Amino acid sequence: MKDTRIVFMGTPDFAVTILKHLVEHNCTIVGVITAPDKPSGRGRKLNESAVKKYALSENLTILQPTNLKNEDFKNTLKDLNADLQIVVAFRMLPKAVWQMPKMGTFNLHASLLPAYRGAAPIHWAIINGETKTGVTTFFIDDKIDTGEIILQEEIAITKTETVGSLHDKLMVLGAGLVARTVDLIASGNVKTKKQPELEEKSAPKLFTDNTKIDWSASLNDIYNKIRGLNPFPGAWTIIKNGNEEISAKIYGSEKKQELHNYEIGTLIISKKEIKVAVKNGFIKITEIKLAGKKKMDAISLLNGFVFSKNTKML
Repeated sequence: MKDTRIVFMGTPDFAVTILKHLVEHNCTIVGVITAPDKPSGRGRKLNESAVKKYALSENLTILQPTNLKNEDFKNTLKDLNADLQIVVAFRMLPKAVWQMPKMGTFNLHASLLPAYRGAAPIHWAIINGETKTGVTTFFIDDKIDTGEIILQEEIAITKTETVGSLHDKLMVLGAGLVARTVDLIASGNVKTKKQPELEEKSAPKLFTDNTKIDWSASLNDIYNKIRGLNPFPGAWTIIKNGNEEISAKIYGSEKKQELHNYEIGTLIISKKEIKVAVKNGFIKITEIKLAGKKKMDAISLLNGFVFSKNTKML
């Protein structure tokens, strides 16, 4: 592993844990490719990716191409003379880039492929009520998440799991899987298997449309959606409070199966709890963020917010 020259490609915190694990296990990282700095905040200050910040702390060579097909970038990448490229939470690579190293380019994906190909596999596994998921390493080909599988490792999804807690578990699991994958490839003992051609659930990007809570859905579907979007980007809804409509994100909830005669979406308010009537039960809200306000627990909201008599969720 130590003699294998590696180029690592990634951007968010998830990728940092993998890169850090490789560095701490004395892998030879000859270059790190990450996203360009982006302006953010009111002052439009340039913000460095999590991977760049870590790479700087380790004095690693960093490339931040805006165009992966650019000839100057490809020439600079070639000059790094990598044996192997590793991709974790990055973007789609052109063929000329992923074919460059003699040992190939492999990707870490946070699902048990071929299930949940796409941009948000951790979120969708929880949203869809799965009881297990995992991590997969596979050699990149010219489609998205379809290459031959190298290794997989499975993990259970608990009944109260959020995308935040599962993300952190898969991050650690993935670090070990990547290290084992590098060992296999470097030793020449790697054996791959083709992904089955099955119609599997996908993991598309998260947008405003697919993160809104549908209060007419089943009790379990609503509960799973809330925890599958907690803490990012948050499942959202509209609260109709009298004549006012307020956008809100719900982060924490509990479910209670119970027959009732309330109209779907009705808020049942007491001194200590907020419940929403849904099919065959109630969703108890434990953590919420109103537009323009800080995230708070239900008790804090009850102490400072005035609900009208017929408040409901839209």
